[in-house]
Amino acid sequence: MFSYDDYRQIIRLVQETGCAMGYEEAMGKERFAIMRHDVEYSVERAFALAQVECEMGFSSTWFFQWTNNSYNILSRRNQEMIKKIREMGHHVGLHFALNGLTDMEEVRRQIRKEIRILSEMFGFPITQFSIHRPSKEVLRENIKLAGVLNAYQDDFFTFAEEVDGSTELKVKYMSDANHIWRYGYPDRENVLGHDKVQILTHPFAWTEKGYDNRDNYATLVREKYAEMIDSIDRECKDFCEYREEFLQADLISEREK
Repeated sequence: MFSYDDYRQIIRLVQETGCAMGYEEAMGKERFAIMRHDVEYSVERAFALAQVECEMGFSSTWFFQWTNNSYNILSRRNQEMIKKIREMGHHVGLHFALNGLTDMEEVRRQIRKEIRILSEMFGFPITQFSIHRPSKEVLRENIKLAGVLNAYQDDFFTFAEEVDGSTELKVKYMSDANHIWRYGYPDRENVLGHDKVQILTHPFAWTEKGYDNRDNYATLVREKYAEMIDSIDRECKDFCEYREEFLQADLISEREK
């Protein structure tokens, strides 16, 4: 369910709606189908999935975190990949982490600050944001900022205190959070059966082969392990003699599991 072939099928359905678009284009429209990605853990996996979309003539919106322990959005390599994602025709935005903030005015100030910094660093305007693990209080707030679009504002998302099968929603929202499709799988009925659709994916969950939750995390950890080895090797001249030893140690640990 989380292979690139599975993903291509979802994209084909979104394309079939005839109203696939980004947030700015969707403003005020009676019909839209928005594909959005919140990037956790791996810019590399985001880049790979963006290439899958590009090969299909499809573009979507990619939100990257400024405060993230798993990747540095401003590293040279990550900046290059993010800029290439934009060059493919995709939109790039901020994935804002609350980091414990509860004061809504402070949340607004912090979002503006991070958007300003990222715009300056990347050399192109950041005009959209999504919120990482938004609380009900934040969703209820329906944050709207001048010149900036919120993926969760009521133009693109319907907030309800509790959602069940009988809840009336203006926007059909689906998310693959925690390797589980919440609020429905993006099949033909859910994608084509609603006038307004927003689909959220987390690119770290998607690979060429497709894995269950446990094995997906295992492959992700191995990738980050190798990335750390490469990073140390590039910075420390004396590490080269240990490089293969550490790589082999990782392979041995996997065989033993």
